[in-house]
Amino acid sequence: MHQQSHSPHSSQERLAPPSALRQVVRRATRTATLLTGLLALVLLVVPTTAGRISLASSTYLCTGYQGCAAAGYGDGGYRQASSTMYWRMYAGHNCTNYVAYRLIQSGMPDVRPWEGSGNASNWGVAMASITDQVPTVGSIAWYKPHVTPAGSAGHVAYVEQVVSETEIIVSEDYWGGDFYWRRITKTGGGWPSGFIHFNDRVVQPTSPPTIAGSPMVGAPLEVAAGAWSPAPTSITYRWLADGAEIPGATGPSYVPTPDVKGKALTAEVTAQLSGYTPGEAALATAPVAPGTFQKTQLPTIQGTPEVGTTLSLTPTGWAPQPAKAKTQWYADGAPLPGATGSTLTLTRDEIGKKISARVTASSKGYKKSRSTAPETAPVLAKPVTLTRASRVKGATQVGSRLVVRPGSAKPSDASPTYRWLRDGRRIAKATRPTYTVRRGDMGHALSVEVTWNRRNFSATTETLAVPAVTTVPTVRVRPEATRRRVVVDVRVKAVGAPKPAGAISVSVGGRTVEGQVVDGRARLVVRDVRPGTKPVVVRYAGTDVVQAAVSRTEVTVPRGK
Repeated sequence: MHQQSHSPHSSQERLAPPSALRQVVRRATRTATLLTGLLALVLLVVPTTAGRISLASSTYLCTGYQGCAAAGYGDGGYRQASSTMYWRMYAGHNCTNYVAYRLIQSGMPDVRPWEGSGNASNWGVAMASITDQVPTVGSIAWYKPHVTPAGSAGHVAYVEQVVSETEIIVSEDYWGGDFYWRRITKTGGGWPSGFIHFNDRVVQPTSPPTIAGSPMVGAPLEVAAGAWSPAPTSITYRWLADGAEIPGATGPSYVPTPDVKGKALTAEVTAQLSGYTPGEAALATAPVAPGTFQKTQLPTIQGTPEVGTTLSLTPTGWAPQPAKAKTQWYADGAPLPGATGSTLTLTRDEIGKKISARVTASSKGYKKSRSTAPETAPVLAKPVTLTRASRVKGATQVGSRLVVRPGSAKPSDASPTYRWLRDGRRIAKATRPTYTVRRGDMGHALSVEVTWNRRNFSATTETLAVPAVTTVPTVRVRPEATRRRVVVDVRVKAVGAPKPAGAISVSVGGRTVEGQVVDGRARLVVRDVRPGTKPVVVRYAGTDVVQAAVSRTEVTVPRGK
């Protein structure tokens, strides 16, 4: 059911405007037989009970829609809209409907912001959290019941101007009455019970928002919201390019796309708090510059630079990935005609020349970027030929020694050199045919390159893979037995892996339990073991780098009473 601001007015609830006061005077004149001096006395003692305005407390500036318009005081369009109910208030001349209309016109939704009575007397009660004694333009002057000029249902008016802390000008409408503009002074009486700040208060920045980052295609921009007073409950963002909204760009971060290159960006920040006008800030950037590609991986030339072999170029890593990547091969810095693929087959024309390659990345909105692979050694005529492969002997365990047994090559006077690698990378100072496996090799793949060299020949390299490096653990077992119960403490140690994990099983007298080694330790309980001396067998399953192991011992289970 729609609620009104006031019940139909009694004589006490109506405000007596100047025209009403003149009627009182005329009635007094008609019924009195006193002299002119007595008439003046009547004017001075006009009643100022609830519903009547003392000329000392308020000054009417205009009366009625037409009269106020003629005097230069507007109604915000309410005259034409007064037949509509706002915030479920009764239409027509009604203080609450008029004020609700003005608030909606200032940006508030046509939904009453509280539940319960819509009478003016309830406005300041329901909205106590935003009601105070400070008048501001756009706030609502609220009167409790029977506070001049309110009747029993209270009264509300719209603050049009704040002359000072003690003087304001309001516009108002009355149930069963008319529309007015009125000047009110605090010392003269008729001052509102309070002022309700629906949307006249504005969230203000105490530390303005800022944009971090450079306006460049592909480079992230980030808005720092700054600080606001009072603290907002939500902050929203909107990005624009040359004043046009960017679809979907509604977060604090934005990565410029190629279609906004050359356009100036604006980040609009809106801080919102219920009962306050949202605070807004607009941050502008310079025009968006073309993006740049970041090289995440440089290209390299794979293959031996000798006649008849095919060199290949590893892919270049870019961020972001370019739309196009063009390759060009060079011999001693001069481009090779038609050599624009990912591979190059060497001919006799390249003998003695160093080969290089360059990749050029391009995309819409980005600057072109070039990445050059380091050049090769001079191209040689033929390689050393292997007649028998080399091999590696020894166990791949920490502390073990690996030995390369070299094969043979043609020419027979070609000599080998050695280079040991861990996960494909050189191991410092490991250039001998022997290598002692270290703790740092645990869990890594070892290999050795055997390179056969002969002057004026292209070197030939063998890469000999070595099985994964493991370590042999030491399993220590300590059993303790009570009646029909054996507790087995296990500790596993291994060089290079001091606190290994892995599955473990314990068998005592035919009964087996399983568990896990954690940080090199395990504790397992075997139950229902018959009395007597029983074998204890511990089997450790090992891991990728720690070998499996078995440990055996005995335990005597006592007889119980």
